[in-house]
Amino acid sequence: MKYVIGLDYGTDSCRAIIVDATDGKEIASAVQYYSRWSERKYCDPQKNQYRQHPLDYVEVMEKSIREALEKSPAGTAENVTGLAFDTTGSTPVLTNKEGMPLALLPAFSENPNAMFVLWKDHTAVKEAAEINKLSKEWPVDYTAYEGGIYSSEWVWAKMLHLLRTDASVREAAYSWVEHCDWLPALLTGNTKPETLFRSRCAAGHKALWHSSWNGLPPEEFLTTLDTLLAGFRSRLFSETFSSDTKVGYLTEEWAQRLGLTTNVAVAAGAFDCHMGAVGAQITSGTFVRVIGTSTCDIMVVPYDKISDKPIPGICGQVDGSVIPGMVGLEAGQSGFGDIYAWFKHVLEWPLIHLLGKEENLIKEITDKIIPELSKEASKIPVTESSIIATDWMNGRRTPDANQLLKGSITGLTLSSSAPLIFKALVEATAFGSKAIVDRFVENGIEIKEVIGIGGISLKSPFVMQTLADVLGMPIKVARIEQACAFGAAMFASVAAGVHATVEDAQKAMGQGFAFEYIPNPDNHQLYMELYKKYLSLGKFTETLF
Repeated sequence: MKYVIGLDYGTDSCRAIIVDATDGKEIASAVQYYSRWSERKYCDPQKNQYRQHPLDYVEVMEKSIREALEKSPAGTAENVTGLAFDTTGSTPVLTNKEGMPLALLPAFSENPNAMFVLWKDHTAVKEAAEINKLSKEWPVDYTAYEGGIYSSEWVWAKMLHLLRTDASVREAAYSWVEHCDWLPALLTGNTKPETLFRSRCAAGHKALWHSSWNGLPPEEFLTTLDTLLAGFRSRLFSETFSSDTKVGYLTEEWAQRLGLTTNVAVAAGAFDCHMGAVGAQITSGTFVRVIGTSTCDIMVVPYDKISDKPIPGICGQVDGSVIPGMVGLEAGQSGFGDIYAWFKHVLEWPLIHLLGKEENLIKEITDKIIPELSKEASKIPVTESSIIATDWMNGRRTPDANQLLKGSITGLTLSSSAPLIFKALVEATAFGSKAIVDRFVENGIEIKEVIGIGGISLKSPFVMQTLADVLGMPIKVARIEQACAFGAAMFASVAAGVHATVEDAQKAMGQGFAFEYIPNPDNHQLYMELYKKYLSLGKFTETLF
């Protein structure tokens, strides 16, 4: 038997999945939540500051792998041949010369600026704007293959913000590393910034890396942006690696800590949505939507279908970022499930503040809010969708990144009920999805089918049917619930030599689809009229606010 482990690091937790590499059968899995993050340490939502401690990442890795092994048949550990990571992104951290995240040093153990900056941290809006301005003035636009607009969610903006904000961190910082690169480096003992393997996915989509300008932007560009960036380029990288690459084997220390052997090959890391698309069996022409608190949309396109034409307003097009030999395209929404959660929090406020001591009762009621809203909203005909909302409560990722944007709701009357408002919010997230599809199609990218993965795709028929009706396209839902971890396992199988290519791994290990949502053509026509109002409201609020 040959087993592989896929580790999926999400916003709140890590899932480890052990898979039979020959046929994709799941042997066991385990989930561990970040303890410090669960206590909401190091975060300040009012400032859009979201930081995570590296110890959270290390602790959940050890616990989740060991728990999954305990659930597996005897002898499983000895037959694990490969391991791969996916993480949220861009989630970088400043490091010292040895590649150690500064928060692991005693002097910075409680300093949020020395920790990993989570993908949804938007504290670097000013820095992102400066990068965009300079790029448009420079002879080469280094944002061209990242949609032409650099985001505050991405690494250079975040790192520059930290250097400007915290003098003590600035003095100690030598380089930076993405979460998805640090974990494989840690397990293989190669953490030095100049030598560790860097993800093609992370570098190309978030770090302005492109082969046509020999890697990262030149020193002159970075120091013109801010002299605080002087020297960083020479302490980073020029070469990047797709996730079928073996970066090394588990060190003796980590083999013991994880309960594995030193024969485990470790693959180059990548971002969750990219590996999730592979786990969902993405092919050319497939539009894969990873639907959760936010969305990430992934496509792969053959070279002859796109060449070097940049697509404006998306989150990048990178050779080999998803499947080697094709160009990976990324888009997405900064808020999706988070928008429904926000509305739930609004509605539960009186319960929490008036029944504060009745915790069990509060939980029993609040757990039913979204299901009941969905049930009632599904009964409302599209013709009664009189409320229009935009889906920018957490800014806009694509098309055309703008993290300064705010959400809006219009058309409210004294008869507007909670289900009707919820329906409008769901429709807003679907309209935001439609805007992304339109941007791809307008730029000559053919979309043959849509695949949904993630918790919402499996658990919310109302949201998924609304999405299918708005897009006017059928949506297949992947059978596997943990597509990202599963995709990581596929890459681990290639890095370990079980399969020759990613496509071979998909054929052998793929689990197919659970069901499909078919659009209602009448609803689609009605929604296209509402979509025009959504676009008009968006232009109005973006201009005014």
